[in-house]
Parts: sequence; structure tokens; C-alpha cells
Amino acid sequence: MGIMRVTMEVGSDGVAVITICNPPVNALAPPNIRVSYWNSDLIRRRIEDFGCFDSVIAGLKEKYREAMKRDDVKAIVLTEEPKVKLPVTGALSSTFDYTTMRTGEGGKFSGGFDINVFQNVHNKGDISLLPDVSVDLVVNTMEDAKKPSVAAIQGLALGGGLELTMGCHARVAAPKTQLGLPELTLGVIPGFGGTQRLPRLVGMSKAVEMMLLSKPIISEEGKKLGLIDAIVSSEELLKVSRLWALDIAQRRRPWMASLHRTDKLGSLSEAREILKVARQQAKQTAPNMPQHQACLDVIEEGVVFGGYSGVLKEAKVFKELVLSSTSRGLVHVFFAQRATSKVPNVTDVGLKPRYIKKVAVIGGGLMGSGIATALLLGNISVVLKEINSEYLQKGMKAIEANIRGLVTRGKLTQDKAEKALSILKGVLDYSEFKHVDMVIEAVIESISLKQSIFSELEKACPPHCILATNTSTIDLNLVGEKTRSQDRIVGAHFFSPAHVMPLLEIVRTEKTSAQVILDLMTVGKTIKKVPVVVGNCTGFAVNRTFFPYSQGAHILVNLGVDVFRIDRLISTFGMPMGPFQLQDLAGYGVAKAVGKEFAAAFPDRTFRSPLVDLLVNSGRNGKNNGKGYYIYEKGRKPKPDASVLPIIEESRRLTNIMPGGKPVSVNDQEIVEMILFPVVNEACRVMDEGVVVRASDLDIASVLGMSFPSYRGGLIFWADSIGPGHIYTSLKKWSEAYGNFFKPSKFLEERATKGMPLVRTLSQFLIYDQRTCFVFFSFKVTSVDNIVYAGPVPYKHTRRIILLDGNTFVVSMVYHFTVTLTICAPCRWLTQINHESKCPQSLFQILITWLDFVTYLHHGHEQKLPWYRGRYEFPMFNP
Repeated sequence: MGIMRVTMEVGSDGVAVITICNPPVNALAPPNIRVSYWNSDLIRRRIEDFGCFDSVIAGLKEKYREAMKRDDVKAIVLTEEPKVKLPVTGALSSTFDYTTMRTGEGGKFSGGFDINVFQNVHNKGDISLLPDVSVDLVVNTMEDAKKPSVAAIQGLALGGGLELTMGCHARVAAPKTQLGLPELTLGVIPGFGGTQRLPRLVGMSKAVEMMLLSKPIISEEGKKLGLIDAIVSSEELLKVSRLWALDIAQRRRPWMASLHRTDKLGSLSEAREILKVARQQAKQTAPNMPQHQACLDVIEEGVVFGGYSGVLKEAKVFKELVLSSTSRGLVHVFFAQRATSKVPNVTDVGLKPRYIKKVAVIGGGLMGSGIATALLLGNISVVLKEINSEYLQKGMKAIEANIRGLVTRGKLTQDKAEKALSILKGVLDYSEFKHVDMVIEAVIESISLKQSIFSELEKACPPHCILATNTSTIDLNLVGEKTRSQDRIVGAHFFSPAHVMPLLEIVRTEKTSAQVILDLMTVGKTIKKVPVVVGNCTGFAVNRTFFPYSQGAHILVNLGVDVFRIDRLISTFGMPMGPFQLQDLAGYGVAKAVGKEFAAAFPDRTFRSPLVDLLVNSGRNGKNNGKGYYIYEKGRKPKPDASVLPIIEESRRLTNIMPGGKPVSVNDQEIVEMILFPVVNEACRVMDEGVVVRASDLDIASVLGMSFPSYRGGLIFWADSIGPGHIYTSLKKWSEAYGNFFKPSKFLEERATKGMPLVRTLSQFLIYDQRTCFVFFSFKVTSVDNIVYAGPVPYKHTRRIILLDGNTFVVSMVYHFTVTLTICAPCRWLTQINHESKCPQSLFQILITWLDFVTYLHHGHEQKLPWYRGRYEFPMFNP
């Protein structure tokens, strides 16, 4: 994180080099994005001492205007600033000492528009917060300027960053630079002219593919397509770009505005055919996401009526989509995923992750082989242990098949595949375990077997070795009950197939050390997983939250609702398949084992359906033997099996829950709600018990672990969009009719009766108390679980909790002369961290990032707090 800067230097050659600096990825922030959170003129100021603006976009406009006015400027090069001078200490002035640091390895031109803006628009519902960049900056200021621009690109140019480069008259890039327009992943379309310029530079088919699939390319491919004009080394990038810009200005190279080109669009009929095919594909792959069809409509507008008309429609549609529920959900998921890397008392206490070089995996079945594959692909050596040679060979072959399959599908090179397999070793005993840094047990769900294995691991492994289990339901305290090394025991719950599914649920007990958790988080990121840290209980966070999912479906079936209708409606909602097809896929043995665990742990809210047992007794085992609720034939889609209906009727006879013996009458919406509302209800219990760090962790876990539709924002986000009141009322009605399975939790009841959302949001505010010289900083967050607050108070140690409006808390708990962060997670307990001892660096940087500087009032006089850079203390006047 650093100072936001846009600077311009004019060389003796007459080329003005305009540089962008907004670390870490040079996000294109609009005016006042940081200070707009704070309704105070005291902090709504620019810092212009060093070319710093409150906006990259404002800075670009200002520097371009200056370049156009200056007679000594012939052409412009737009680039990122490779080196940034940052103040080390003292007040922000020309007397600063400086240190030099790079904006990023290899440089980063721009990662695109500042996504925080979308979140701000969603919170306020104010579309005017979005700036007019497409026409005002890219068209009028850059593309139609009287002096040419060349973009010098390295590292990456994504989203708005690539759109800026396409507004220039040429693009020179360093090797391996990433180029792409990923806006559709956030529920919007490119908004700075990308829908119009990309087809004109790379052709219609490739442009549609890049936008609809959010698929980036590298600069070498961009050169072949025509998006990039030249590729040069990073060292030569600026020099070549300057010469290129001068050549354009002096007409030695063509002066080309991308928006005016038509040579790569093809004929109108060809373009429309490409768009027609793309629309059909989008309907199949993204049926509930409007941005795909909107993007194609905007592209067609430009083809038919010209690029400028397309730009105008793009700007209009872009703003409409930003306010859509799809964008709200996808943006929430974006930030939720990033929040998972911050775990209180783990990532904020100064620990450094240890290097995990070799991992042992016990069990070479479906999960074990998948886990081993993921580790090998992350360049981590694996020792695979099995109980006999036959099982070991099956496991080794499964791993090899996984890796060879990636090569066949073009997702892995042959060289990397061979390297991965070369660091795999199979064993039948624990002799190799003395050299491993971590063990992941992935055997069947048997408590006694796991306890035996962990007792043996404690003897065979070195003292530093992490002892992890892949159990999906069993309480970790039971697993490690017979060991003395319970601080090393942790859950590493992968989701099947483990080398494909992106979620890693890290389960900690009260005794698991912070170092072990941090190490496993690091391993998760190394193997390209999203680690979510959760507490220990039966089923942990994800499986426990979703155990009512299949049970609700079984209740409906036994109430007389058609099984295939249920699956169809849940698929239409956005899940990849319905609960019964999912049960076929997972296998009935899993359903029975998991059901047994949950029935023992939560007997008061478990529905015991005989249907799975009846299916097994009839010789069915789902996809495993080709026959379940559906018929499975190789190379064909699953087909509903009518012969299962008599078995379902027998289940209904045995449960005898249909009112008056007749099937219930429910509409489509009620079916979806009767399956998903109990899941929300269990999620409320999970949050109330503190199983998850924050509510958004459940959102990202539901999306990545259970394939809950990301465009709905995750389970809790979706529930709040429905409204706790409606969920509570519905569950209460069903509980009265059908029993305790639907009984609302106390957490849900409290939220609903008080008219509160499940995730309480806090308004951002700045409070000045002139009598005591307090300055309060409160940040916009998604949950009370994550209040971040800092403020200086008088000399004596003080604690104050102020309830402002039922949803908003301000907490003060600090020493004189020292800024301290107080984290409430949840508001039932407080943790104080004094900056003189240990600093939660990432949290403290939030304060510094959002405020360029703050002013506090002392007896009516303004005083500036010194700029924070490597120090924890803010010197203050003594009240």
C-alpha cells in the first residue's frame, strides 16, 4: 500500500511520460473514493505536494490537459511508475527522508477499476459515484487528443487498465504481460469502451471469447492478434515507447484510433452470426446472469451504429448492471474471498509461515489421491501410504491418471507433469515419515481407526510435523483424544475431487496452535486453494450448515412432492444439480455415514428417512453402479428412472407424514425455500456459536465448497436479500405443520423480530470530541464480527462501548499517546492489541489506506497528525 500518484515528466525529446502509481496493482480510483466514506470536509483534500491526487482518474485528466497545453510536448507515453518514493517518517512535506521500493515484481500497468467503488455504490445505492471515464477521459481526453499516446505495458493490464491502453494510439508491452477484460465476473461489462475497441483490435470471435469467459491472454498472443504493436524487454520498454510515440506524432507510423477501425469486424452478417452463437452458449452456461447478454447487445450496437454509439450504450448499460443483484452478489463474493486470509490471533500476531517441503498422505482412495495430486501440482513432495501393495498401486495410478488427464485437457504441460510425478513416493510403513513436515490422514470415517493412526503418527513424525485429518464430520477432539500433541492437530478438509474443488476448510480446536493454522493456510494458497478457518464441531462449518439440504429434500419427497421436480427447481435456482442427483453422485454409503453422524449430534432436528436404505436394498448405488434416482450410461446425460417411484412410495408409507395420507400442495418457490431455508437456519447457529470467523466466510465456503451460485452472493448474503423476517415466518409455519426440523434458531428469531439483517452492517462515520480531544475512526465493514476501530484517548486506560443505533458500535480501548486497534469478534468479547507490543499490520494499514491524512481539533485549532510510515505511535497533545 502506498501513496496514490499520477505524475508527468517531459523529456528533451518532447515526450511526456505520464505515470500511474496506486500500489499494489495501480487500481483506477475515481475522485474521492477514499474520502467519500467520510462526511467531513476536514479530510476531503488532495495531497499535491508530491503529485498525489485523491483519484488516479482525476490525475490522468489533469496531466493530459497539461500535456495538451504545453508547446514542448509532442507525444505522450502512459505507463506505471516502476519505482515509488515513499516517506519513511515525519510530516508529509518536502523535507521527507525517502526509501525506494518497487510497485510490484516486474511492474503492473493497472489491475483495472477500483472495485471498492462498486461496493460503495451498492451500499449507498448512488450510481452518481461512478465517474464518466469512457467518454470524458478515454474518448475525449486521450483518443481524440491532438497529440498521440502510446501505452507502455508490463506485468498486467486488466479491465479498465486494458481499456485505457486501447484508448491510446499504440501499445508496446513487455513479455508475458497479462491482458484481459474480466468485468463479467463482477456482474458488469467493460465500462471504459472495451466492448467496442477490443473487437476492432483482435476480431469479433476472439473479443467475445475474452469478454464472456473473462479469459486473459499474454502479450505474445496479443501481438499476433493485433492488440499489441510491439513486444520488448522491460529494460527497453520506456525507450521504445517514447520513440514509437514520436514516430506517430511525426507521421512515420500510422496514427490510429481504435474506436474508428472496422477492418477486423467483418461483415454485418458475419458479426451477427458470431453474436447469435455466443448468445445461445451464454443462455446455457450463464442462464441467470444478465451481464453476458447485455455485453453482446452492446457489442452489436457498436457494429450496427458505429463505435461511438456503442460507447454511449456501454456506459448506460454498465451503470444499470452495477446496481443489479447479480453485481451485488459477485462483488460481495470477491471481497469475501479476500477476507478469508485475515484470521484474528493467527495472521495478525507477527508469525511467519514455515516452509512445508514434504507432506505424507495416508490413504490413496478418492480423497487421498486427489489431495496428493493437488500437493504435487503445487510442487510439494508427497509420500503416499497405504495398507497393502494392491491399494498402494491403485492410489499411485489414480494420482498419475489425474495428472495425465490435465495434460490431455491442455491444462498442464508434459514437462510439469513429469516433474510432479517425480516427487511422489509410495510406501507401506511409517519409515519415511521422519522427514515430513505435514501428514494428511484421508482414510474412511472411523473414529477408532483415526485415533489409532494419530497415535502412531505422534511416534513416527518429527516434533514440528503438522498432524492433519481430512475428516468431513468427526469432531477433532475425538480424533486426537489419545495423543499428547494436540496443539499440532488440525483439520484439512478438502472437497471432492480434491485436486479440482477450490475450497480448503481448515478446522482448529481450542488447542491448535496459531503457527499450525498459518502454515496450513500457506499450503492451501500454494496449491491454489482458498483456505477458510473454522471452529471444531460435528460437520464443521460447511457440511454442518448444509446437512439440512438433503434432509429438507427428503421431507418434501415423503410429503408427496416429485423427486425430479425438486431436482429441476434447485438446478434452476443455480445449484449445479439437485439434492437427489448429488446423492447419486456422492454414493449412498456417504449419505448413510454422514446422516448417522448428524443424527447423533443433532437428534432434535434430524429427519430420519428410510429412502436411502430402501434404494440400497433394491441394488441401487447411484452413479457407482449406474442406477439410483437416475440411470447413468457412459457418454450420456443422467436420465430420470421411473422404476424408482415404487421405492419412493414405500418410503412415504413408512414415514407416514403426508397430511391425511395425501401429497401436500406446494408451489415452486415454496419447494426451493423448504430446502434452503433450513440451511440458512443452521448457518445462523454456526454463526451464533462462533464456528466461523465472519459471516462472509460462510458465503465463500458455500460458493466454493457446495457450489452455491456465486451471483447470489453466497448463502448468508442471499438470505439477507430475502429477508430474515420472511425466512423466520416460513420456518415457524412449517415447524408447526411438520415438526422440529424446521424450528427457527434463536439467532434467526432475534434478528427477525428486531427487523435486523443476519449480517449487521455499520455506517461509516468520523466523530470529533473537542472536549477531550478524542478522534474516533470507524470503518465500513460487512459484519459486527469485524469492527476495526482506532483512536487516542486520555492517559488513563479507558474502555467505552457506545451503542449508536442498534447496529453500530464504537469501542474505545487504548492508552494515551498510542493508537490501538480494538477488534470486536463478535461483540460478546473484546481483544485489545497495543501497538507498542504487537501490531496487526494488515488491520492498521486499513486505517492508513482509507485516509490520506486526518486532522484532529484541539481547542479549536487544526493540527495534522503525522503520516504513518513504519511507526505505531501518533504523538498527541496531552488533554
